[in-house]
Amino acid sequence: MTQLFISHLTLSHFRSHKRAVIDTDARPVAIYGPNGAGKTNVLEAVSLLSPGRGLRRSSALDMTRRPEALGWKVTALLHSLGRVHEIEIWSEAGAARQVRIDGKATPQTALGKIARVLWLIPSMDRLWIEGAEGRRRFLDRMTLSFLPDHAEQSLAYEKAMRERNRLLKDMVREPSWYIALEQQLAEAGAAIHANRQSALQAITEAQSQAETAFPTAALTLICDMPTTAQDLRAALADNRMRDLAAGRTLIGPHRADLEGIYAAKDVPARDCSTGEQKALLVSLILANARALAADFGAPPLLLLDEVAAHLDSNRRAALYDEITALGAQAWMTGTGAELFDSLGPRAQMLEVTETNGMSEARMQL
Repeated sequence: MTQLFISHLTLSHFRSHKRAVIDTDARPVAIYGPNGAGKTNVLEAVSLLSPGRGLRRSSALDMTRRPEALGWKVTALLHSLGRVHEIEIWSEAGAARQVRIDGKATPQTALGKIARVLWLIPSMDRLWIEGAEGRRRFLDRMTLSFLPDHAEQSLAYEKAMRERNRLLKDMVREPSWYIALEQQLAEAGAAIHANRQSALQAITEAQSQAETAFPTAALTLICDMPTTAQDLRAALADNRMRDLAAGRTLIGPHRADLEGIYAAKDVPARDCSTGEQKALLVSLILANARALAADFGAPPLLLLDEVAAHLDSNRRAALYDEITALGAQAWMTGTGAELFDSLGPRAQMLEVTETNGMSEARMQL
């Protein structure tokens, strides 16, 4: 199986990095340094190689280095399925992000054709105990990793729903205003639901086919909606009066939730300990990566921020073993180099420090 990896990464005026030049090989990258030095900023730059707003979901303006606020640029050499691509991503003075692949301007969604990126960040540790929106976003990131066109379906759905909700808030009752919008909602909504179900099936199969030190999570999509475009369109029409009273659309995939069960204990993920919840998330990311390796033809880039949190030394070592067995270039952060001792020569080390408010990144030979 071929590998997907970055061999060169440059950050210019990106977050805390005035300029960082990082040359790597295909091995995992262990990034260490004190809190606030800029380790996560490196991961965020890599996350921009996939469609969407990156692992922090920040605006282009928020990513620019202060106080200069000149704009920023990230460039990478990406080895993907036997080819090398030069990727440039930048923003000028807070304007929308722009992308070039091999010198040609492209939409962000085109990144999904050549790169697959998965991440696990500390804010996701509360996934199972907070609101459904975060779980939908988590599910959609998994879905997008298999089906890059899922982003376009989601954008089409959100646009049509915003317009329909505007009509509802304005108490527009004339059916003719709704017909075309509800057709668009139904077609995109049915596709989103089908995509999510397909992704969950792939994750479930990947978990069941692997022996791992991490617990299996049984996942269920909770969504009370018709699953075909025709039936969803009829339901939207039938539900107009109720939606008018609420001032918003009350049926569709935007109301879905993801339920997780710790399979071995038959305990809902929300009722598990903090450590068990973290282990379940790691299990899902690894399952996603295994399924992608078969589907895409190469394991994805993995971004694991503060990966050691809530994992004991045995589970940490097991995680590193699984990453290297998978053949993934994982970019991992931690406060100390000792957190990555069990990786040994299987990984390359990158130290990130801060001097006079400026982040510095140095590869350790």
